[in-house]
Amino acid sequence: MTMRRFIEEMRERGLVDEIVEPVSTRFEAAQMAAKTDRILLFRDCGGKPAVMNLTAGRPALAAALGAEEKDLVKRLADASYSGRLNLMGTLEMHPVDLSEIPIMTFFPKDGGPYITAGIVFSRSGEVENASIHRMMVVGNDRVAARLVEGRHTDVMHREALAAGVRLPIAVVIGTHPAVTFASCTRVPEGKELAFAAELMGGELPVWECANGVLVPDAEIVLEGYIGTERAEEGPFVDITGTYDFERIQPVIEFTGMHTKPDPIYHSILPGGNEHKLLMGVPYEPRIYKAVAGVTSVRNVVLTTGGCGYLHAVVQIRKNTQGDGKNAIMAAFAAHTSLKHVVVVDEDINPFDMGDVEYAIATRVRGDRDLMVIAGVRGSSLDPCREGDGTNVKIGVDATMVLGEEEKFVRARWDA
Repeated sequence: MTMRRFIEEMRERGLVDEIVEPVSTRFEAAQMAAKTDRILLFRDCGGKPAVMNLTAGRPALAAALGAEEKDLVKRLADASYSGRLNLMGTLEMHPVDLSEIPIMTFFPKDGGPYITAGIVFSRSGEVENASIHRMMVVGNDRVAARLVEGRHTDVMHREALAAGVRLPIAVVIGTHPAVTFASCTRVPEGKELAFAAELMGGELPVWECANGVLVPDAEIVLEGYIGTERAEEGPFVDITGTYDFERIQPVIEFTGMHTKPDPIYHSILPGGNEHKLLMGVPYEPRIYKAVAGVTSVRNVVLTTGGCGYLHAVVQIRKNTQGDGKNAIMAAFAAHTSLKHVVVVDEDINPFDMGDVEYAIATRVRGDRDLMVIAGVRGSSLDPCREGDGTNVKIGVDATMVLGEEEKFVRARWDA
């Protein structure tokens, strides 16, 4: 399965808007993507084909991962990361020219054009990592990549430099969204491609680049290395819709480029719903499994309004009166960037924020059902965090009191 085939499947479901008139890569494409969750297929974006909002809605993401929307979290929680890779051969490369790609500038204060849906595959010995990094164009064959300190790509890069070599990498753009999702997920070391293969039915074709890095099918593959060169990167809009500051970051030098005929460039809107879903949904199964250790969990949602990252709704079936608060603590432990958690009963739809607000309105007493936790680690993306990185977290137990359920029965025509 390829990205092109996925787009056609979504077109058959009526989820794709095709834009035939010319669209600028500077702000215009981003503004159009910000107004909808539908997949936008541009036929002329800076003179080239491009797609945005590929998985900006949960229906499209669930379809990409082979699940029903309501069952997605449980399916992901049961993953074994056991898919197989099928080596198809080597990729032929041609000289790199980033101007051939419709790389976008999204907001007025952006440091420059940014690759936002590029998956960086890096290899050290037998271990291959895959993760998404924002990459700002700094030359016709170079980008400055934001490598978060302590994450796997950063660790592998530092180890390579310590050994006196450059880190071989390949940037993949325009692959099946299951591969993109797997690359955004915290998995056992080196298991991103195996996870993608599992999500796609058990097997994934891969090709080898000249530098030894394995890559899946994609519209564009950029082969290269991360060495000692560094450059200024930023500003850039992050998941909260606010600007991240400028940093000095490692430079990726590209040495080869492979494209399909008339390639479709995939771009993710910074702070848009696709960005939020890819950041947040991978944490939902982690929270699900953690809460399952303390009570009967039914579903977990990281909400769009909570930036897809900072707010969670946890649906449970209470077995004891303390289960709501236990679920809150388990959720905070599983995803330390969470800021606010609401726990609801089985009769509340965790995907419907009106229903969640109803639970807060009718089932919460502030003196009994709120947990306020000060001085704990928060998300580095939250503008409210203290200078030392700490924040205040709030848990809301919006569940019914056991033994008093009759007081909360909702009038329905089907019951």
